[in-house]
Amino acid sequence: MTRKPRIAKLLSPLIGLFGLLFIASGAATYYMAHTQLKAQEITVADDASFLAGDNVDGPFSAYAQAATVEKHALGITKGKTYAELDQEDPIRAVAAESSFVRASLLTAVTAFGLSALVAGLGVVLLFVAFALGSLTRAVAPAKEKGTDETDGLEPATA
Repeated sequence: MTRKPRIAKLLSPLIGLFGLLFIASGAATYYMAHTQLKAQEITVADDASFLAGDNVDGPFSAYAQAATVEKHALGITKGKTYAELDQEDPIRAVAAESSFVRASLLTAVTAFGLSALVAGLGVVLLFVAFALGSLTRAVAPAKEKGTDETDGLEPATA
């Protein structure tokens, strides 16, 4: 008894379509984060641990600048975070501002990472769709001329 893999025939192109959608969405989001960050015209500080002097337009340069902002803020506040400073301390405003800038840069890093993840999942879905389609073609029985296809469930007749 052989049955045509109807579900697999339906799922293969559907999964492939979702793969293409994931790749397009991931690439579009990555590009949008890149252009928005580049438009801010931020340069990684000269005393950054890596990528010093580079334009902030990608995940690594954004992370480098976020780490440098944190280093400068902790230097100004003598190692204290915003939450650790007294509410009346005039340096608290600097700590808050640096915290906001750092959070924005780390949000950009997260956006880059998630967009790359989505695009990567799209590639995986394309491979799954291709494999499922290949299996469907391999399992599907070839039709022979002059024979009726049956699924083997009809009662035997004498």
